[in-house]
Parts: sequence; C-alpha cells; structure tokens
Amino acid sequence: MSAILALTLTLAVSVQDSSLVIRGGRLFTATADQAMPNPGIVIRAGKIAQIGGTIDESGARVLRIADDEMVLPGFFDVHAHYAVDFFGGGRIDETEVYPTLFLANGVTSTFPAGEMQPEKMRDARMRIDRGEAVGPRIFSSGPYFGSARPGWSHDISADSIKKEVDYWVSQGARAFKAKGIRGAQLAALVDAAHRHGITVTGHLDSGFRGSVNPRDAIMLGIDRIEHFLGGDAFPAERSAYASFERLDVNTPEFERVAKLFIDRGVFYDATRSAYGYYGKQDPVVFERFTDEQRFLTPYLRGALQATPPRRVFDQFETIYWIKKDEIKAFYDAGGGHLITIGTDHPSWGEFLSGFSIHREMHAIALTGIPNAAVLRMATINGARALGVSDRLGSVEVGKWADLVIVKGDPTVDIRSTRNTRHVIKAGVLYDPAALLASVEGKLGPASDAEAASWGRRDRTNSSR
Repeated sequence: MSAILALTLTLAVSVQDSSLVIRGGRLFTATADQAMPNPGIVIRAGKIAQIGGTIDESGARVLRIADDEMVLPGFFDVHAHYAVDFFGGGRIDETEVYPTLFLANGVTSTFPAGEMQPEKMRDARMRIDRGEAVGPRIFSSGPYFGSARPGWSHDISADSIKKEVDYWVSQGARAFKAKGIRGAQLAALVDAAHRHGITVTGHLDSGFRGSVNPRDAIMLGIDRIEHFLGGDAFPAERSAYASFERLDVNTPEFERVAKLFIDRGVFYDATRSAYGYYGKQDPVVFERFTDEQRFLTPYLRGALQATPPRRVFDQFETIYWIKKDEIKAFYDAGGGHLITIGTDHPSWGEFLSGFSIHREMHAIALTGIPNAAVLRMATINGARALGVSDRLGSVEVGKWADLVIVKGDPTVDIRSTRNTRHVIKAGVLYDPAALLASVEGKLGPASDAEAASWGRRDRTNSSR
C-alpha cells in the first residue's frame, strides 16, 4: 500500500465516527431544478443528520468550501464496467486501481452491468465494504445472463436460472444483467430476481435471430433497458444496430415505445458516449481534460504504443449522433425521470472508465437536456433504478452521506463535474488528488511476465 493511500485510509477511519460539518459554497440537492446557497450540512454516523438551521459545531470537523464550489449527491454509474482489454485477448475485471479512479471522480455508486469475473468482483466489493480498500459502493451484478457470458447455453432451464439467481443473491448481487438472452430465459431471470426484490436490466436487440426486443422484455416485466428503446422501430427482420442507423424519432413507432417505457416506469440507460469511443471521438465530448495515461504502468504505456491505430467503427459513429435526437426526444416525451447515466466503457487503455462519467454527462447535456436534469440522471435517477432512492441519490436528512464537491457550477457548465475537490462516501471524507496520486503508474501489467494474465498472448499478436 502506498504512503498516500495509507494516509487516506487512516484519515477516513478517523473521521467516520465523528461529525462533519460542511460550510460555504452552494448546494444541489437533486430534488429541485436549481442550486442554492449551502445552508450548512451536518454528517453524523455516515448519514446526513441536518441541513440548515442552528448547527452546533462543537466537537465536529468543519469543512469550509469556497464560494465557487458546489455540493452534490455522489454520482451513480449504472453501467460501470471494471473490465479492460488491453491486448485483445478478452476482457478481465480490474479491481486494484479502478475502484480508486471511480471514487476520485465523484462516482460513489457503481453497477458493473455484467461481470467477467464475478467472484473477483465480489471479493473487491467485500474489501471495500470492510474498509480494507477504497472505492465506490459496488452494486454487484454477478455474471451475464446470456451469450455475453462465456459458456452460456440457450438450453439452460428456468430452474437452473433460478438456482443461479439464488446463489448470486447469496453472494451479494444487487441486480442482474441480460445480454444475448432469449425470451424464455429472460422471463425466468426476471421472475427469479423479482422474488428477491431486485431488478433486471438488459442489453437486448430487435427480435432478430431469436433475440428479444425491449418492447417484449417490458411485457415480461424487465425493470431497465440498455442502449435501445426498441419497439416497432426496430423490426425483427434486421438487427437493432442496423435499425438504429435509420431511426427517425418523429414517427408513431417511436412515440409508442417511448410511451410504453413511461407508462411502465422502465428506466433507460442511454449510454451515448459509449458509441463515441468507437467512432471518430467527437472532440467536444472526448476532450483530453486530464492525462489518463499516467495511471498505466510504464510497461503498458510502451506496449500500447506498439499496437495498431484504433479502427473507427462507422456504424457506431452514426449511432452516436442519432442518439442525440433519440435521447432528447425521449426526454421531451416525458421520460426524463427514467434516463440514467451509464458509461459502458470496457477500456482498451486509451480512456479509463473512472473518468467516463464526465464524458457521458457532457454528451447527454449536448442533446439539449438541461444540466440540472442531467445531474438528476446521474444521482437520484440512478438510485431509483437500483431501488435505493430511500437511502441515496439526493441530499436529504436521513440519507446516507455520499456527496461530491466540485469547483464551479455544473448546472451552468456540466464540465464542472470534472473538477472534484472532495468526495464523501458513507460520511468519510476523501481527497481526490491524493486518491489519484496513490494509483499513478499502477494500472496493468508491469512486465512481460505479468502480461499473459492480462490477455497478452505474445509480443506480435496484440491488437486493440
């Protein structure tokens, strides 16, 4: 453990049992459209104990923030892949550096949206929960249900799915993700998850080649949908991606599926920036606002420089721009309270998932949706989607104290979320700069000997 990280953990433990008072700056509660002057926030025993009124500071630690700083609820990334694939050998979950990067960027809650190594992710969550490591809350998703999971069989029985769900709930899974699943298996998954009171989300398709259209998944009771609204605008004769390339939001088909989502209260994880990574990387959203490469090991930086140039995926470039209209149209139809922020970026080293929350919020804001609404998508909407809005997602008395303090006003300039000054999780105060410094140069293999465990087969066979 580095000296900086050890100091951070020591400070965190020392603050946890005492009161913390936040004075100064402005406050965005996520319960209103506007920010307001901070009336004073008292945090005690990991919860928000008081907002405003007469505050007794005796015995408390007082954090005084600047006039141009703002307190917000901690961010939710509900499609927060910890997976990396640096050498083209397949995804693996990274659990040593990524938790720190998420937390340092104000992401206090993550849903991994399908885990490649669920046991490894479970162990990482438990280390964080025990205070042995720093990181966000991990709302474990367990393994994928569907062909995204290596070895998945479409012949799996409903009873086997129920047993898997029961097992992974016993291991701490808080929601499940379907990807590449068929209708009968999805019905079994939804039923089994709902018996435990937890949600199911899905990366679905159009009905093409036995896939499931989101419209039909909603009728089966699914709680959340990733990427595509689906419906009749996505006919079973072609893939969802092919339909998305020609999507017209000014059609009865789009109106019908938007209404279905809204009437049924199904959340939509729009993931606009996910398509931009594989396209031409819109220079406005993909501005290099920090040097993310500094977190890679020197060995990995050198190895990635020798890989072929990134290939632009024209279909995803097209979808990235069509999503601008799609997301805004769904918002205008009344779906704003159902849109969540999910980054969906299994990194190949060019960009890192911990920083992706800022790109996704920026990409959503550029659709024309008001910044305050985008901030609610990243906070209270995410909490509602995961079924924890009674405890998280807004700044209210009695809720768990997960907060982020940024320099600037993201209700005016959404890019201000990049400027994290303090992060608070469960009442514990962290210094983002110290967190970031503690993991510089530590992400990835440090030598040829380690590279094989990261998917590198040989020195001439790697690609992105």
